[in-house]
Amino acid sequence: MALLENMQVFVRVVDLGSLSAAGRNLRMSPALVSHRIQQLEAHLGARLLNRTTRQLQATETGQVFYQHCLEVLEAVERAHSSIAAEGGAPSGSVRVTAPLGFGRRVLGPLVPEFRAANPMVDVRLRLSDHLLDLLRESVDMAIRMATLKDSSFVVRKIADLRRVLVAAPRYLEARGRPKAPSDLLEHDCLLLRFPGTQQYRWTLTSPGKDESKSTKLSIAGPMDADDGDVLTRWAVDGHGIALKPLWEVADEVKSGALEIVMPEHPPEPVQLAIVYPHRALLPAKVQSLSDFLVPRVRSLLAASHPDAVL
Repeated sequence: MALLENMQVFVRVVDLGSLSAAGRNLRMSPALVSHRIQQLEAHLGARLLNRTTRQLQATETGQVFYQHCLEVLEAVERAHSSIAAEGGAPSGSVRVTAPLGFGRRVLGPLVPEFRAANPMVDVRLRLSDHLLDLLRESVDMAIRMATLKDSSFVVRKIADLRRVLVAAPRYLEARGRPKAPSDLLEHDCLLLRFPGTQQYRWTLTSPGKDESKSTKLSIAGPMDADDGDVLTRWAVDGHGIALKPLWEVADEVKSGALEIVMPEHPPEPVQLAIVYPHRALLPAKVQSLSDFLVPRVRSLLAASHPDAVL
């Protein structure tokens, strides 16, 4: 087991590019991580890493060994999963990240139900509207509400979600109702903003069936936050126009607290999906949670806000 654990440490060091980052990820001191790497190099009789004061890179031998480590660790996961598939219960911890609003309203209430059916699986839930680095943060699965780009990650789609522009009626009465996308440039727009975000780029579709025609705008505004629920509160209080998934503001729209702005120019939809690092076979604990969540989330959203799901 010591060799296998040292291989896991080595893979994490290569993935994250430093001993200290790997140590934080694995909850080890940098000295212990370094010791594990030295044990591995002594066992193999070869240098795996080139270290300088500013950089750490795998040697040519280390790069070859890294690929073999991935294969070995994947084979171990496959063995564990095959046992679970033959009647063994999934076990271990699953680290999950999800957007704040989705986590509070949808995911959080489902976790106890999953745990009741899978008592040997612990769920470690991290809620953030920031897009966390799955590898650096050692996340097993992420629930994303975004326009997902091609990557080395596996994406399991849950649903396409309708998005809307919303504002309080009193704001629109005071500032006027936008008629065309370019009118937004004269309004107070409320932005979801954090490092690396693209939420200030709004893409609005044109009227008619041809949704390939769209208007892209770089939006600015006097107020931004890294919590989507804060934007909703600001919009309800009359501080500006926000771009939101409809399911998040459907109750406020129904009550009249918010009004849909320019419904003839809707924002492009966003995909709700589960994302996890690319692997040939998911660990049983991750597969079990994914299989549990997908149909329930679809049903909950469709039942509570049918107009919000495309």
